[in-house]
Amino acid sequence: MTEEIQNTLDQLQMGNTILYPTDTVWGLGCDATNPKAVAKIYALKKREESKALICLVSDIRMLERFVENIPEVAYELLEASDKPTTIIYDNPIGIAKNLVAADNTIAIRIPDDEFCQKLIRKFKRPIVSTSANISGQPTPKSFKEISSAIKTNVDYVVNLKDTA
Repeated sequence: MTEEIQNTLDQLQMGNTILYPTDTVWGLGCDATNPKAVAKIYALKKREESKALICLVSDIRMLERFVENIPEVAYELLEASDKPTTIIYDNPIGIAKNLVAADNTIAIRIPDDEFCQKLIRKFKRPIVSTSANISGQPTPKSFKEISSAIKTNVDYVVNLKDTA
């Protein structure tokens, strides 16, 4: 896994898109602070930029670096949750503008998945996480269900033998 984290990290640092396993589904991702990389995700999904995407952070410390004011209830929800929980926050800081919704909010999740955790910690920035499908198509439940249009047009496919 260490080698694959480094390979994926290199891709993110180059502004490339990735197809990777998350704690919910296989996702499309990129550096959430890089507007050009985010635009590539919208183009790959054939999705309007007005429809916001979510991003992943490694932990509460990283969340606090990218959200101006975190409401107390968000801390309580994160503490109490035993499954992946996405929360919408006001006033993100340092996130690509084309990732932020028109009302200046951003949806963020802290994943439990070991690969995601290690990758985001090493990257030290949030990464985009959106389902690996063309907008309007069904969300693939497994790697095999991901369309060839996604697999062939993403810059990098994470290769974890136990998840493919």
